[in-house]
Amino acid sequence: MIKNPILRGFNPDPCMLRVKDTYYIAVSSFEWLPGVRVYESKDLVNWEHRTDILAHQVDLRGNAKNCSIWAPQLSYHDNLFYLIYTDVKSTKRPFKDTHNYLITAPSIEGPWSAPIYINSSGFDPSLFHDDDGHKWLLNALWDYRIVEGNKSSGIVMQEYDHKLQQLIGDPIKLFDCTPLKKTEAPHIYKQNGYYYLITAEGGTGTGHAVTVARSRQLLGPYEVDPLNPMLTSRDQPELPLQCAGHGSLVETPEGEWYMAHLCTRPIDGQYAILGRETALQQVYWNDEGWLRLTAGGNSPQLEVPVPKGISVEVQDRLYIFEDTFEGPQLKKTWNSLRILADDSWCSFTERPGYLRLKAGESIQSLFQHHILAIRQCDKHFRAETALEYESKSYLQMAGLLLYLNDENYLYVYISHEEGQGKVLRMMRCVENTFALTTELIVLRDDLPIYLAVEVNETQGQFFYHTGERSAWEPLFEMQNISFLSGGFTGNFVGIAAHDMQQFQGSHADFSHFRYEGKDN
Repeated sequence: MIKNPILRGFNPDPCMLRVKDTYYIAVSSFEWLPGVRVYESKDLVNWEHRTDILAHQVDLRGNAKNCSIWAPQLSYHDNLFYLIYTDVKSTKRPFKDTHNYLITAPSIEGPWSAPIYINSSGFDPSLFHDDDGHKWLLNALWDYRIVEGNKSSGIVMQEYDHKLQQLIGDPIKLFDCTPLKKTEAPHIYKQNGYYYLITAEGGTGTGHAVTVARSRQLLGPYEVDPLNPMLTSRDQPELPLQCAGHGSLVETPEGEWYMAHLCTRPIDGQYAILGRETALQQVYWNDEGWLRLTAGGNSPQLEVPVPKGISVEVQDRLYIFEDTFEGPQLKKTWNSLRILADDSWCSFTERPGYLRLKAGESIQSLFQHHILAIRQCDKHFRAETALEYESKSYLQMAGLLLYLNDENYLYVYISHEEGQGKVLRMMRCVENTFALTTELIVLRDDLPIYLAVEVNETQGQFFYHTGERSAWEPLFEMQNISFLSGGFTGNFVGIAAHDMQQFQGSHADFSHFRYEGKDN
């Protein structure tokens, strides 16, 4: 059986594609770079992080939380990969600044072309390659004139000329919202003489759903599945997989069909600390030509059958990541915020055997936040690191943190306090309300500091030692981390350095980082 979710931790808005004998899933990255993470599988059972596509093609500096790279769509036609994505600059109501781009490559590893600007009328763009040679762009249409509620007003489509590299003709309103509203994430599939339009509706929260409509003609009209929604967790809070929606389809070589979709696994029924994850459902076309779950009903399943002819063992799902910073490059698992982790602030050569992080702007900066972090993939995990850092001011700091966004984080850090010297402190920001612990630990100047955090669902405990004694000591009190939930991303755990006295005026040397999942 395939165990859900197949991609744990922050992996939302999956777009699934098969090219020959290989399956790919591309997911949203929002403000984290490199952007558009791509996973690969040969059997739909075991998935590996293959590559990340967006690097120097985008400039995310200054973009607000929950903006930047939304809902990538990956397609393949005439020996060429197509990636279309949205760079969201602002979501401040009633408007949305959503710029859609297209890039291509002969291989999933690239090289990828320079971005081609497409339009800005909405988000979740998708490219459909019809068998008559025409290409069509679909996207959710945002209508700022709608007074109440969500302003997604349906799906529009416009022809794309590959030679001219631009849209031609006029946009056509293809589909209005059903009563579920908030229609987005369009994909078109041609099957058995029909064009099938797969969309997400109901918003990406507990009302999320997959809506299916079809038409004999590409331009419609489209009839909605009489049993809509095709997949959802809405009104079923007892289900382990919540927020099911945003689906995409793939057909196996043996003619079986599977749907990748977004989901969450809320802790205590309400805290999606892991963020929005990716699950897989087996589906089929019934005698009336509608898409159905092979399990029956429309509820997402924790286990689904493997494809025919596949005989593999499910790999160990306890995630372990370790980087001993031997260089010459960072391991590809790392992400940074809005800027790439390059030699200007991440060095393996200035002190061989260590990662030297040159301090950036504050922990709430939207421009030069020098943080390296990985996704939290497990409800229970331990992460640890060790660093050397000589701070001369309270404005200088480096350490270990749990980070959802610039309004929600926990940061244990080395700094300097007048009259006490080198200290270990903790700051906490909950829904943009900042607090600093009054307790602090005075440190010796000449010793490395070992830091760790253990998370058990909604509880997190930090630890430290100085190398003089190998025993870990609890650091400050147990922290409730349920606030590291919500928004479009998930919780990250990472290392960082900040200097608000002089930009890049100090640096921290990290000897290693290790993350180990405990159980799920």
